[in-house]
Amino acid sequence: MSERIWRCRDRVFVLGRRTLVMGIVNVTPDSFSDGGMFADAQDAVAHAATLVDEGADLVDVGGESTRPGSDPVSVDEELSRVIPVIEGIRAARPDVVVSVDTHHAEVAERALASGAAVVNDVGAGHDAAMFDVVRDAEAGLVLMHMLGDPKTMQDDPRYVDVVGEVHEFLRERVEAAVFTGLRAEQLAVDPGIGFGKDLGHNLALLRALAAFSDLDATVLVGVSRKRFIGSLSGVERAVDRLEGSLAAAAWCAANGADVVRVHDVAATVRALKVTDAIARGTG
Repeated sequence: MSERIWRCRDRVFVLGRRTLVMGIVNVTPDSFSDGGMFADAQDAVAHAATLVDEGADLVDVGGESTRPGSDPVSVDEELSRVIPVIEGIRAARPDVVVSVDTHHAEVAERALASGAAVVNDVGAGHDAAMFDVVRDAEAGLVLMHMLGDPKTMQDDPRYVDVVGEVHEFLRERVEAAVFTGLRAEQLAVDPGIGFGKDLGHNLALLRALAAFSDLDATVLVGVSRKRFIGSLSGVERAVDRLEGSLAAAAWCAANGADVVRVHDVAATVRALKVTDAIARGTG
């Protein structure tokens, strides 16, 4: 059986040995989780370096909030936020794998030209040019499921079979990406926990994570500090949801996730060393 890999330009991640950690770098003034603490480019670059020192395998830079109820920003505004940060990270830490969190092909193209190696697309290729941009750069691409858009996605989301519907959506998006010339080894899928899902939907998807392993793509999951964790643990402030976030990350690692996207890298890396030792025999 051949090794499973995630190819992100010149970096190739071998999957299955341990759970990879993607550190979050929000450069938005209205982030749900950190209140715009890193909206300044220099602060964001320094934060990214800290996450790498704490053990992040890659860092994800986002310039448009996707919290429930958020308003979209212009492409120009998004570019002004993320490009200086990506350039700064690449200058300070040339070996760091940088991901750009965007659903705009124009932003993705500029970010890749500035040294990013992954596009984390919450629109899953909704922008018709996205697949071509990623293919031409030979970058990694994350395809995420979202019901509706951030402004309305939590307005009474409904499914008949949430696992089946999300799986079918991601299967179709993988197929569409491959049809345009992307290789399966470049692709990752994300079930989009919290993006147009209520508590029951989120829990059903997490219980069924193993079902997404048949999509011939890396499985990435983001659960860090999300509202469902606050609902379950009784913790209101997102920044105080560490314990719940670690529990959810450990569950994901033990149940099919190849990558977890997190805010608290150091604590997550320590927790996953234990989880991976138990679940994958890496101790």
